[in-house]
Order: sequence, then C-alpha cells, then structure tokens
Amino acid sequence: MPDQSIPEARTVKAPPGGVVSENASPGEGVSRRRLLGTAGATGLVLGAAGGAVGYAAAPAGATPLTSLGADRAMFHGKHQPGITEGLQARGHLVAFDLAAGASRKEAAALLRRWSTTAQRLMAGEPAAQDDTDVARDAGPSSLTITFGFGNSFFSRTGLEKQRPASLDPLPDFSSDQLDRSRSNGDLWVQIGADDALVAFHALRTIQKDAGSAAKVRWQMNGFNRTPGATAHKMTARNLMGQLDGTRNPKPTESDFDKRIFVPASGSNDPAWMANGSYAVVRRIRMLLDDWEKLSTGAQENVVGRRKSNGAPLSGGGETTAMDLEKTDAKGALVVPINAHARIARPDQNGGAAMLRRPFSYHDGIAADGTPDAGLLFVCWQADPLRGFVTVQRKLDRGDALSTYIRHEASGLFAVPGGAAEGEYVGQRLLEG
Repeated sequence: MPDQSIPEARTVKAPPGGVVSENASPGEGVSRRRLLGTAGATGLVLGAAGGAVGYAAAPAGATPLTSLGADRAMFHGKHQPGITEGLQARGHLVAFDLAAGASRKEAAALLRRWSTTAQRLMAGEPAAQDDTDVARDAGPSSLTITFGFGNSFFSRTGLEKQRPASLDPLPDFSSDQLDRSRSNGDLWVQIGADDALVAFHALRTIQKDAGSAAKVRWQMNGFNRTPGATAHKMTARNLMGQLDGTRNPKPTESDFDKRIFVPASGSNDPAWMANGSYAVVRRIRMLLDDWEKLSTGAQENVVGRRKSNGAPLSGGGETTAMDLEKTDAKGALVVPINAHARIARPDQNGGAAMLRRPFSYHDGIAADGTPDAGLLFVCWQADPLRGFVTVQRKLDRGDALSTYIRHEASGLFAVPGGAAEGEYVGQRLLEG
C-alpha cells in the first residue's frame, strides 16, 4: 500500500450565463459536476450537456437533489473516468471472461453496449432497456464506469499482435497468497459512486449487458468514507485507522501525465493505448486482530507516520517532507529503516510513482473468526513495471507492514484512453 494519495477532481469555470465549456481549462473554479448539480436541483433539463438529472426534471414543489447526488462525472474525454476523480463512497470491481467461442466481433459489440450504458448511467439516465428502477430517485452521484483488458483477452480475440508488452503478467512476490480464481480476467470493470444504490444499479446493468458474450469471473465490493462526512477535506483513512495516500501524485504536478498516462506518441505501447493507463488491482487482506494488538506508537513505527494526522515521525504536518536521516537522543533513526512510508517513497525507488485509488472492503467473518477485511488496492501508472512492480519488489524485501497484510488476489489491466463522442471504449483496438 504505497504512501500516496488521491488528487482532487479537476474543475472548470463557468463563463457568464452559466454555460459550461467542455474545453475549459482545469483548475479554474466551479466544478462541472457541481454546476450540473445546481442546475439539476432547480429541475432544469440540460439537453446536450447531459440529459435530465435523476431520470427526469424535478416537478414543481419536489425536494431538490442534494449536491452529493447531483455531482456528475463525464463519460467522454481524453481519459476514461474513474482515474483522476476523487474517492467515491461505494465501489464494485468485477472481471469477466469471454464466453467460449466469443470472437473479436462479439467483444466489440459488448464494449459498444457497455459504453452506451456507462454514458447513460453516468448522466443520471435509465438503462436503454429493461431498467430496474433501482436508481430512479437518485442523481448521477459521481458515478464512474471504467473498462480494461486483461492479458488473456488478446489471445481469446486473435489480437495478440496488439497486446502491450506492459501487460506481461506481474512477477510473483514473496508476500503473495493469491487465489487464482479471483485474479486476472479477460475484461475488467471498475464502478464507483457516492450512493450505494447508484453503484449497485450500474453493476447489475453492466452484468446484464454482458449477456451470453461474457460471464463474471470474480466480483469485489468496497467502500470509502462518504464525501462531506468530515469537517474538512482530508486524506482518506483505511481500516487500520491510518491516513492512506499522503504522497499520491497530483494532476497539478508537471510530470503527472507522464507518470500516469501512456503518451499519444513516443511510446513503446500500441497506438490504441494512447492516453490510457495500466491498472494494478490487488485484494489486500488486513490482519486486523494482530494489528489492533499493537500500541499506537508501535503502529506508527510500522507505517512511519503519526496515526492522528499522517505527519512523518520526523516531525511537521502531513505534507512535511520526511527526514530520513533524523535520529533520536540514542542515535536511532526516528523513521525506522523498515517503515512502510520510508520504503515506498518514490525517491527511494528511482522516482517510481503510481496513482492510488483504492476502496476498503469487509466481507464478513472468516471461518477462523477473524474479519475478512482490508483494501481493494487499485493503482494507475503509465508503466506497471516501473510503477507498481518496482515499489512492490522493494516492499517485498523488508516492509514492516507486510506482517499485518496478505495479498490474496491480483490483476493487471490495460485501460485504453477515453472514448470520443460517437466512439465506444476500446474501438481503436477492436476496429483498428
């Protein structure tokens, strides 16, 4: 669980008259999703900008949508949604295997259906056919739906020559105790939303859209703190009680795109991966009974940061640079040599960095009476060998946290760039 956090969602500024330009520069003020939410609360149908909020314009006298429900992410764009947006309250990760005999043609038809569904649901509209009404009363609720391809997809569809070298299987790590039936897959879908019913509705619709073309290989369900649940915005906490993700790269950093997204040119990746990214997915079980027996001080030494505010043990606040050389009165390093935050730092791994966007999970009590709970780790990078693999190899050799976690499932997926208007996700691969 490398020591990096989630950036804020990008924002655009509304020009006079309240019309939002799709080409507005990021970081200029009012978020597009917030602006659409304001319009939705007054019952305005937004037409080409996104359809009706909550399936229909609000009737006179109806209680308006809250800002949380009205927030909307955009389906079309340079990158797929669900990568740079802030953490959502509810998430579903699901992998599919293509049905026996399914070809490239069937795969293309499936991605076309999925893209149409994602566009509609993210706009707060019902599914095109046989909608279940589960999300009828809700707005878009920051719903994002993201699609990716696993290594096995390419041999199943006769597209081996288009398989990126970066999609080679991840190496084995000493901490792995992987359940192969809950790992990898031909296709991967990430769903996130700030409302549990909206997320579930999207999950069921995506599963039904698969039809006879693909079947579910595995599914995992996660959650995060609901936006607005804290007095001020802050880095998320994980189920160990630690602030999780303090050093995540941020879109404002000059090398953010270079680290996270495949460039449109000058890359060894195939052209269809331009503006895409690679997602590493790991189900990491937290051994909470053992962890909670430690004193707060012992937990902080394992992580290398204060549990209260995420500050490094060397002093300062959460964003203060960690002093790796600082010692105490006895000459011992203040940040232990095997502390997780020390080992995972980009400057200790040749600059390797990834964008972490995880969900916590709790799947009840295991047969041995311990909680089956932990982290659905999802990280994004332009090159998984330089990103996740570099850092995980270092952690594998001596991370103090490894005693209290167990990697139980794993996957690596190529996530192509966003679909332009009139396109479906993966079209450049499947029809190129």
